[in-house]
Amino acid sequence: MISVTTKLTTQRQLRRLSTFSSPSDGHLTLSHIGREGKGEGHSRSASFLLALILFAPPIAHAAEAMYKIRIGFPSLAFSYMPFYVAQEQGIYKKYNIDSEYIQMGTTIQPQAVVAGNINYFTSVSAGISAAVAGLPLVIVISFCDSSPWVLVTNKDINRPQDLIGKTVALSGVRTSPYYFFQAFLKKSEINEKEVSTINTGGTADSFRALTSNRVVATVLTPPFDDKAVSLGYKKFMQLGELADIPYVGLITSQNEIKNNRESVRRTVAAVMDSLGWLRANRAESVKMIVDKFKVNQTEAENTYTTLIKLLNKDGRLNLKVARGYIDILRQERPVPADFDIQKAVDFSMLPPVR
Repeated sequence: MISVTTKLTTQRQLRRLSTFSSPSDGHLTLSHIGREGKGEGHSRSASFLLALILFAPPIAHAAEAMYKIRIGFPSLAFSYMPFYVAQEQGIYKKYNIDSEYIQMGTTIQPQAVVAGNINYFTSVSAGISAAVAGLPLVIVISFCDSSPWVLVTNKDINRPQDLIGKTVALSGVRTSPYYFFQAFLKKSEINEKEVSTINTGGTADSFRALTSNRVVATVLTPPFDDKAVSLGYKKFMQLGELADIPYVGLITSQNEIKNNRESVRRTVAAVMDSLGWLRANRAESVKMIVDKFKVNQTEAENTYTTLIKLLNKDGRLNLKVARGYIDILRQERPVPADFDIQKAVDFSMLPPVR
């Protein structure tokens, strides 16, 4: 995977503020101001001016500092549209946020947050998995209640058993595509050892693996699924109903909330505003999808429709889905008996539901 860093810095215009000069000793006195002019009238003016200075409210002498954040993403994906909107439509700027997006594999993002290399990542399932393992992570937004993952294959795959002995591309081990594909194999009564897999690092790279014929199948989301169909591949099965797996949101560390709570609050508010922007601006959203994903108008329209159906309105994690996912984790590794998912969430910074 090639690491790519994209940065958008929101600059705020500094305004010059008028200041009053003071004597060399730093004290502003009536006698000093009085000497600026001659006569009683000047002294009265000086007294009035001093009164204004002494009793006027404090004046800000500098613009508010920028809140700098770094968010990790595995690849280009339609589920990250709220974050693209926040950058490109100036919503971060509204909250005085300077954002930097870092491309990195999903599996290393939790450690990167805990180490302070990034402030956030977006895979809720990865956040829960890492919290179960003991990392001090907190989910502050979860804006999707279901997943749109689709198994896409080449035209020669007509039944699940046709995948035996073949290679399938997945984003990575313990990612959502991985777990959905495992559920598919179980439903199809195929031993996972009978199908080879490669880890690509993200959805866009999985799409490229399929369309370059490195693999016969992969697990995709819109608009990559429709784009693959336009190139002669086929949607083999919708996988979203096969397992309870949380999707996309915003995850940070306990230390980030403790030490930079105002920055977290502003980031949460900006992302939630972006969800509202997407709902209210269909035409502009579709254009963004066309431009960003290099798809046609129909594919972009379908992607937009799917995205809006996925978005919830309150930004809160569906606890039923979360507990279902924890049950999946229990099948592959020990989960502490006292693990409480509600201790790994903090929705106190979400704005009120309108």
